[in-house]
Amino acid sequence: QVQLVESGGGLVQAGGSLRLSCAASGRIFSINAMGWYRQAPGKQRELVATITSGGSTSYADSVKGRFTISRDNAKNTVSLQMNTLKPEDAAVYYCNADLLAGSRWLVWGQGTQVTVSS
Repeated sequence: QVQLVESGGGLVQAGGSLRLSCAASGRIFSINAMGWYRQAPGKQRELVATITSGGSTSYADSVKGRFTISRDNAKNTVSLQMNTLKPEDAAVYYCNADLLAGSRWLVWGQGTQVTVSS
């Protein structure tokens, strides 16, 4: 069974930093794109950043210049370095992965809470 497990969320003051990590496990043949999404209370889940297997990245305008996504293909992990956090960044952050494990799957993690105090 393939699963993604996030870690690294928590409480931080505005202007501070957090690093989220996500590890994929199971009988995975390959992982294509990986990404981070977030969902704040009362809002829809939104894309934060994505990264391809080749390392190409894309970001939501709201986080450009503050967040950096990276991945380790050998370890099947993806990370999100979040700097200069703002109260509006507070949300549950989810990682996902477009991967091959027998069939092609889009797998989601369980989410990790990020709280930013002003």
